[in-house]
Amino acid sequence: MTRSRKKIRGDARSSLKIRLLGVSAIFLIYWAGLTTRLFYLQIVKHDDLVALSEKQYARTAKIYYGRGVIYDRNQNELARNIEMESVYITPPEITDPAQTARTLAKLLQLNEKDVSRKVASGKHFVWIKRKAPLDEVERLRRRQLAGIGFVSEQRRFYPKRELAAGVLGFVGLDNQGLAGVEHHHHSLLKGTTLRRVIEKDARGRTIHSLDDPRKQHSPSHDVVLTLDEVIQFTAEHHLKAQVEKYGAKSGVAVVMDPHSGEIYAMANVPQFNPNNYAAYPPRMWENRVVSGAIEPGSIFKPVVASAVIDAGVAGPNDIFFCENGNFKIGRVSIGEAANHKFGWLSLKAIIKNSSNIGAIKMAQALGDKGLFPYLKQFGFGEKTGIDLPGEASGFLRDLPRWSALSLASISFGHEISATPIQMATATSAIANGGTFYLPRVTRAIVKDGKVVKTAEKPKGRRVISERTSRQVIEILKSVVKDGTGKAAAVPGYDTAGKTGTAQKFDTESQTYSTTDYVSSFVGFAPADAPRIVVLVMIDSPRKSTWGGVVAAPVFREITKEVLRYLNVPSSEERVYIMDRA
Repeated sequence: MTRSRKKIRGDARSSLKIRLLGVSAIFLIYWAGLTTRLFYLQIVKHDDLVALSEKQYARTAKIYYGRGVIYDRNQNELARNIEMESVYITPPEITDPAQTARTLAKLLQLNEKDVSRKVASGKHFVWIKRKAPLDEVERLRRRQLAGIGFVSEQRRFYPKRELAAGVLGFVGLDNQGLAGVEHHHHSLLKGTTLRRVIEKDARGRTIHSLDDPRKQHSPSHDVVLTLDEVIQFTAEHHLKAQVEKYGAKSGVAVVMDPHSGEIYAMANVPQFNPNNYAAYPPRMWENRVVSGAIEPGSIFKPVVASAVIDAGVAGPNDIFFCENGNFKIGRVSIGEAANHKFGWLSLKAIIKNSSNIGAIKMAQALGDKGLFPYLKQFGFGEKTGIDLPGEASGFLRDLPRWSALSLASISFGHEISATPIQMATATSAIANGGTFYLPRVTRAIVKDGKVVKTAEKPKGRRVISERTSRQVIEILKSVVKDGTGKAAAVPGYDTAGKTGTAQKFDTESQTYSTTDYVSSFVGFAPADAPRIVVLVMIDSPRKSTWGGVVAAPVFREITKEVLRYLNVPSSEERVYIMDRA
């Protein structure tokens, strides 16, 4: 009996020990699991969980601040920044969603349905209006609505409105350069990207915001252009007046220094205001001076004459028979403008009277293999490399692809296309003594008020001799003195240049239009010591189409005012100065 009880007690103790061991094992496993989980969360996933926590209780908005200023050559501001405020909402904090949406839409001039959708989104941060007008912000701020917040930002501002808009371009909502200088130099101008942190408490309510951009941004680079705002205004004013007078589709003008390639003015009409660029059709944003490749017409003839003279094929006084106004090449008959019937003309007279047949005869004397290298040297068929986006290369067929008519057509500016900047640059090479300089609109890069980079004058390449340059200049002086360019004459200054009246090619009918022309004039002054080259092109004028009537007067007015502005003495003043000396 006693032995049985002892056995029972022994079995009970053994069973209890087993249960205790089992319970201990369970606790040990639980503790090990808990410890492992804590290690995983606190050590392994620490960074991820912190980021998730911050995401729940803080919202980050990227703020673009301190974009660089764009100046003209005389340090006049063409593009700068102004302080603005952007409006955001925190939907969970909004106590009356319907009323808040109505108020926001009314005060900020927004679509109420769009605002209501954002208010009902349930998100912790939603932009309502970026860079809102100050009067709208102040009216909204006075309402002291729950769930409404404000963030300081900067907006790009163009104080001269339309002036040089095609060159400057514009920026998007986040200050990214979208066109013109703003796009080309975006990496220098872009300023600082800051994180504006908007913190929340556990209930999603705004506590405060950090990173004031006005205190934390670092200065960016500023860009100084070669443009002169006075010359730019002069070019735009006279070009616009003539485009309107003749009911033309559009117009461009260029004023440049032939000895350095610096652009003083680059005008496009019609104009747009970059402060509100979205209100204009995209075609008006285009800078046609660099992107608008067209057949240049007769302003191309001086390039051909330069090649002929420089190659030694003919001189200014050598004569060519101009077929009395009708010349056949194969089955194609080529005539003269205004039905002129020229007989024998000197090379000088061919340019002065703008004879198409005479230009063909000159080119034939040189030959296609002789002309083509000169065209390449003058930069046709390839981009100039100007420091602006969107440049077109123009069109020049490779020599093996020239047809039997190519030499004739190219001689008077057809079957070849060129941009206005290409034509102005080629004319500069003729004017400056025969050296081709790449055009440019950037003069210097500045940081913290100090010049960190200056655009050096390009080395240039010789395309014709100085002797050829002088001979062609004399020919172009005769164009203005008693040829087709009389209306381009500037009182008190010897002026040289060439008119152009080019038929526009209709891509749909694959024929040349009989109603639409590009009227142009390109020239320089003073002729024997040029300070400026000026090109004017007016697209599809009405009432008259002749370059000498439509474009030459614009050249005259721009050149007259710019020479006075640059204090270039007239012929009489130079004589007076020499006599005094």
